[in-house]
Amino acid sequence: MKTILVYFLSIMAISCQSKPKEMEKFEPNTMNIENGKETAIFAGGCFWCTEAVFLELNGVESIKPGYIGGKTENPTYEDVCSGTTGHAEAIKIIFDPSKISYGELLEVFFATHDPTTINRQGADMGSQYRSEVFYTNTKQKETALAYIKQLNDENTYGKKVVTKVSDATTFYVAEDYHQNYYNQNKNKSYCTYVITPKVDKVRKEFKDKLKK
Repeated sequence: MKTILVYFLSIMAISCQSKPKEMEKFEPNTMNIENGKETAIFAGGCFWCTEAVFLELNGVESIKPGYIGGKTENPTYEDVCSGTTGHAEAIKIIFDPSKISYGELLEVFFATHDPTTINRQGADMGSQYRSEVFYTNTKQKETALAYIKQLNDENTYGKKVVTKVSDATTFYVAEDYHQNYYNQNKNKSYCTYVITPKVDKVRKEFKDKLKK
């Protein structure tokens, strides 16, 4: 695993040097229900992982990895990697609530990352890897808070859930090479040893929610 971690850190260093050609930005007032579709935004560690997990689900129509919750405008991956911008790596999900509910998305979210660690997911450390739900309407806020309360009341993880619940601020779409990263790089070590087990877990535990 040490070799894998060294390899991963080396590719992270290389990718952090890349600059985006153009950053796409979404403002909060465009993130609610529109044409029967809804937006969910989750931060749960590396966005390569979270994107791969949610791409499996029926009712999920599109996913964009990106950056949210920070103070720097138009941040690059290099900026976010520095830990100085305040942004989290996150995914913006467009989903059809007639096929999958926001509560079901939360269920998958909390089942596929560790919501009890602050600014860390496994070997990925830093505020950009924090666990946070960014709600785009009041109902999402209420649902997320109730879900976290239930997890804590039932002591599901044996320790307190530290996931934050915050109002969605400007979401900046990440550089092109981050989009659909797992499916284009399955043979890379990080994908094999970190992401594939998460995808396999979803396929095993959420069979009724998968795309056909």
